[in-house]
Amino acid sequence: MKVSNVTDVNKLFEVIDSCKGRVELVTGEGDRLNLKSKLAQYVSLANIFSVGTIPELELVAYEPEDIQKLMEFMING
Repeated sequence: MKVSNVTDVNKLFEVIDSCKGRVELVTGEGDRLNLKSKLAQYVSLANIFSVGTIPELELVAYEPEDIQKLMEFMING
């Protein structure tokens, strides 16, 4: 799923941390980073957030309830 215009990264990571299954960030090169890992969160923050906002991310979640949580974040912020 594509996530656009993320301005509250802390809230995004709170949602990801609350997910039961694996949540991955797909990089532009096609690599997948496990965002349940704090190290991967910090690395992705440093790389993606150098511009101030996240214009677009591609996330992969495997559990239906995790997909729902991420959808709610995208809709409600």
